[in-house]
Amino acid sequence: MLTEKQIKEIREHLARAQNPLFFFDNDDDGLCSFLILQRFIGRGKGVAIKSFPDLNESYYRKVNELKPDYIFILDKPVVSEAFLKKAEEENIPVVWIDHHEVEEPCMKTRVSLTSPISLFSYYNPYNNDKSHEPVSYLCYKIVNEKKDIWLSIIGCISDCYLPNFYSEFEKKYPDLAKKNPKSAFELLYDSEIGRIARILDFSLKDTTTNVVKMMKFMMKVKGALDILEENSKTKQILKRYEEVNSKYQELVKKAREQAGNKMVYFQYGGSLSLSSNLANQISYEFPDKVVVMVYLKGDVANISVRGKGDILKLTLKAIEGIEGATGGGHKHATGAKMNVSDLPVFRKRVEEFVR
Repeated sequence: MLTEKQIKEIREHLARAQNPLFFFDNDDDGLCSFLILQRFIGRGKGVAIKSFPDLNESYYRKVNELKPDYIFILDKPVVSEAFLKKAEEENIPVVWIDHHEVEEPCMKTRVSLTSPISLFSYYNPYNNDKSHEPVSYLCYKIVNEKKDIWLSIIGCISDCYLPNFYSEFEKKYPDLAKKNPKSAFELLYDSEIGRIARILDFSLKDTTTNVVKMMKFMMKVKGALDILEENSKTKQILKRYEEVNSKYQELVKKAREQAGNKMVYFQYGGSLSLSSNLANQISYEFPDKVVVMVYLKGDVANISVRGKGDILKLTLKAIEGIEGATGGGHKHATGAKMNVSDLPVFRKRVEEFVR
């Protein structure tokens, strides 16, 4: 968990930020983290980061366009040195909040020449006590706004984490909750709050224009049930959910058919990358198997791996020595990226590990 000192520091950064720009990972945990902080201070714009695994220099164009006085980075394990260097050169403070199992960046504390505040601040509970609560959990603890507890629940269960304030949420929103869930994924796939989480997640897979509209709506929405009410503001959100969910259910069916004795390995292509979503659901349905979902796009393979064992160790071993391959994540949930031509080597290594 973050320390009280760290929470206080982050709140001070938020109070100083008059025109903040929030960069967040392109999933429910990232989205809800941004929304919790933005709704708390009532200002700032958000940009969903689709690059994996890092926030790379190309995204700095949004800084040039929007001219923020603060940059917040949420739920990203890696940020390019070039991106941070540009922010330093322009004297823009960067506050980076993450929860991935990575070492703290080897960067000296940078102090503004015109202000006594640090230009670079990094917060990750893993470097405190090896815990890895989702960033939406951390942001909820930072702002302590009870009205947005549902946003934190969405972010947490989408990251396979059942927070210690779930009973509080269940009491406040019994129609959205589920009594005594055995796991976060049981909530995600078998409750109304889980359906809303999937609606928002699939909405992030829309055009940039529609994603921006969705975020603007979510900045002002009063509660979770407003998302389910079809009107001019939610029409596209709900339409996108139906479109993506139709394709997604077809892929789930095909993935189930690939279940082997100890592993579920499934490859697919198309216009939509849903490997993380597929990996989560298939691992929920086959909890004793290692799940590998591979999305093929051109010469690149995006991979999501799930399982009970040390999946992070497995993933890093499986990509070892593969030129250009990247990977990382959490103990039981990881992602990787490599050339399609290297997939046979990767698959063979995974099969050897789970044998």
